[in-house]
Amino acid sequence: MATTDKNKADQQLSVEKRLKSLYELQTILSQIDRIKTVRGELPLEVRDLEDNIEGLRTRIDNYKKDIEDLRRKSAEEKEKIHASQAAIEKYKTQLDNVRNNREFDLLSKEIEFQTLEIELCEKHINEYARAMENKQNDIAATESNLLDQNHILADKRAELEEIVSETKQDEERLREQAKALEPDIDARTLTAFKRIRKNARNGLGIVYIQRNACGGCFNRIPPQKQMEIKMHKKIIVCEYCGRIMIDPDLAGVETAEPAK
Repeated sequence: MATTDKNKADQQLSVEKRLKSLYELQTILSQIDRIKTVRGELPLEVRDLEDNIEGLRTRIDNYKKDIEDLRRKSAEEKEKIHASQAAIEKYKTQLDNVRNNREFDLLSKEIEFQTLEIELCEKHINEYARAMENKQNDIAATESNLLDQNHILADKRAELEEIVSETKQDEERLREQAKALEPDIDARTLTAFKRIRKNARNGLGIVYIQRNACGGCFNRIPPQKQMEIKMHKKIIVCEYCGRIMIDPDLAGVETAEPAK
């Protein structure tokens, strides 16, 4: 029932009123677009800097985790060294009590093996130490970069906040005006208009005829089509760019030369 009532209400809105309200809405939205243009790329730059800073912090955390892992591995290698040293001492003591050459050879080989184990562990410890030093250098370089990025972000945020504060009241006022116009436009046309605006590079969803051409893509409009637009009997879109078209008189625009 509610949907039926809404459809009836939409039908009661004349095409002329809808087009006029739609063009007024476009004018207001274009002013909002200009305000956003004044802000330029600052909002995107701020977001990019925030993402970059978050990435740098994550990188530092990963470096620190790597260092902890290397320290753990280094400690394990030191434990192995202590175990091998204890084994060597035991085998050396046993050498004093060997009963034959076979036992002497076996103990000598065990001592040699444990000595090689110690050398391998020491090699690993040195490798881990170099890796930790490199990671520490990476942390220092990343923290320096992070500090610079934070300074840049603070400056960009301050600049953006200043611009926003200067234009905030104007933007809010325009958004209220735009919202007040929407009930004068049927839901279907409004949805189509917003879709066209979103896809249009210049944000124009409705344009008036200029020099017998579409005011959006500037392709020539046939005289018959211009006449249909002037009659305000239905919503007409440009066959080239898809923008809704309105005649200059209804848009309240004075033209240098009338459409022929």
